[in-house]
Amino acid sequence: MLRIRGISYLLDDVSTDRLRQDLPIIRDELHCTAVMIIGGDPDQLADAAAAVIDAGLDVWIRPHLLDRPWSDLLDQLRRVGRAAERLRQRFPDRVTLLVGSEFSHTARGIVPGSWSYLRLRIILRAHRLLRRRIDRRLDQLLDRAAVTARDVFSGPVSYAAASWEEVDWTRFDAVGVSLYRSGTDDEAYARRVAALVRDHDRPVIITEFGCGAFAGAERRGPGSFRIVNWFTDPPVIRDDHPRDEETQARYLGELIDLFAETGVAGCFVFTYAMRGFPRRDDPRVDLDKAGFGIVAVPEDGEPRPKAAFHQVARQYGELGRDRPEAGSDA
Repeated sequence: MLRIRGISYLLDDVSTDRLRQDLPIIRDELHCTAVMIIGGDPDQLADAAAAVIDAGLDVWIRPHLLDRPWSDLLDQLRRVGRAAERLRQRFPDRVTLLVGSEFSHTARGIVPGSWSYLRLRIILRAHRLLRRRIDRRLDQLLDRAAVTARDVFSGPVSYAAASWEEVDWTRFDAVGVSLYRSGTDDEAYARRVAALVRDHDRPVIITEFGCGAFAGAERRGPGSFRIVNWFTDPPVIRDDHPRDEETQARYLGELIDLFAETGVAGCFVFTYAMRGFPRRDDPRVDLDKAGFGIVAVPEDGEPRPKAAFHQVARQYGELGRDRPEAGSDA
């Protein structure tokens, strides 16, 4: 299946002009059919969405605010939704709006804690104890977010859920889950993907998946960034983690194959580039290997495609030839 072959693009600290330079590469070299743009500025999201459409790609718009009250999230969503609706009216079936992502730790008030990383640590350590609280409060926020989105946007609406979140998907047009593989039980991950497809009557989209580019990153998955000590200046890599771009490439390749074989409707590689994780020659401060970008961004010089870029390009290209009916409406 895999009609939607996508990649996410982080807008923070990136100009729309830079995005416009990258979009032909994403379209022609990566063979993507869709781009998920992620950012906090509604005006920047609107400009970026129009650029994606102009490049001939479908756009999934994902507003992102950290550590803000629900009222701020909903106000932002309303502004983004109005802009998305203006674009959708010009280009029907090419615009999808996400109400947000992983609210249980990105939004205040669901889990105790003043900042997202702290809430995430609490969830990972005490999820079972907090499950009922998380489910109840997340459901309340998602209900309000879905209503807000549909008040201003008439196209398909979804949400990028964390892997531990229980979501009532009947309020959305597609099931969206950020589903990273980690640990050693690859079969359990495959069963989870198959169950998502089997148990829902709407398209399943993997909204994030990826790992770092170092030996052993495939077992850390979403925790790849934790090899960095972020409390030093500059941040440094803890212990010995040799750079290994093939690890990242193999991980993404295996998951893309799995999604295609299992009947997943679409997936978005996380992510195109992470400018906050620069590529450096000194392995102690080479943050790129701890990030998820498939394009390395040196502190000086032009971005460079990594082994993962070429792996994704090869598989997306083959899937595109096998499935020429690609489209993004969920």
